[in-house]
Amino acid sequence: MPIDFTTLANPAMRNLQAYDPGHDIPALRRLYADGGGLLELGSNENCYGPSPLVATGLQDELDTLFRYPDPAGKALKQAVSEKLGIPVESIALGNGSHELLMQLAQVFATPEDDVLVSRYCFAVYPIAARAAGARLVTVEANPPDHAMPLGHDPDALLAGISANTKMVCFANPNNPTGTWFSFDRLARFLAAVPENVLVVVDEAYIEYATDPEIRSALTLIGDHPNLIVTRTFSKAYGLAGLRAGFAVAHPDIIKLMEPIRESFNLNAIALQAARLALSDEPHLDKVRAGNAIERDWMRARLADLGVEVLPSQTNFVLARFGVRTAAIENALFRRGVMVRPMSGYGLGDHLRITLASRVENQRFIDTLEEVMA
Repeated sequence: MPIDFTTLANPAMRNLQAYDPGHDIPALRRLYADGGGLLELGSNENCYGPSPLVATGLQDELDTLFRYPDPAGKALKQAVSEKLGIPVESIALGNGSHELLMQLAQVFATPEDDVLVSRYCFAVYPIAARAAGARLVTVEANPPDHAMPLGHDPDALLAGISANTKMVCFANPNNPTGTWFSFDRLARFLAAVPENVLVVVDEAYIEYATDPEIRSALTLIGDHPNLIVTRTFSKAYGLAGLRAGFAVAHPDIIKLMEPIRESFNLNAIALQAARLALSDEPHLDKVRAGNAIERDWMRARLADLGVEVLPSQTNFVLARFGVRTAAIENALFRRGVMVRPMSGYGLGDHLRITLASRVENQRFIDTLEEVMA
């Protein structure tokens, strides 16, 4: 009789669903190599790429690939510390922020604990909670007629906290909706959260925010030792292919995470590239400004086509196509235009569209107009 390996697995793992990265991109690139090529608007990548300093500054690392990287990532931690004005001992490095989110649940959540999220949150939070065996508690998001439709409601999150709540996780701005709430509202939320409840604020898209009401939660860590902020170099810094991120928290939280960190979890190229990217503020300003222009342009063009678009402070927009969503997504796909279907998030009548260059964005709009007609 064949062995049922499921019975040998940790109970928390038996029904766990893996993170879905979307389509098989390498295969699709080969398929659409002829003609206009594949238009990739599904993964929230940075069309501007990384700072030019990255390409020109990696040669020393390429010459020493037979050596292990710095296991502590000291140079990158020091660069983050100087850039953001935070102590080195408050920084943990991760293979993207995904790894850090998983580690936080692994360290702090147990089967007796609740992990609290909002509906339409980033898919990794539920995965992290379930992998730790914790109970996932989901509160409702803002209604569709709200100023921030489908976005997180801090009051609902507060109301959802119970004696069993160990951790609250949310992104600001949020993926996949693109919505946000102000720094003042974030500060009020944190002031009301019990000090024994950890609050994880995922700021993967914070560099794209241009609304002055959005500011990083980093400045609040000194007042709230239970606050943890995660960041990534995959988005605005353009290093998605190298996987580097960091978390900022009370030094005692960082110490508890260290024993489960994989040895050499950031490779030498990622460590150096992230440090170089962090040093090029003019390039980041260029990325932010260009993205804001394309964001406004895309929202306006979609509105011209009668498509409802949610507010966004990220490098993507979430658009509602209603009952035609699946047909439109399939028709775009057949024409080599890839966007992200949202049924896995409970948003089956929406598509998430990554912002790209004007030429690429115009190609998308032209193709969409053809499809919708």
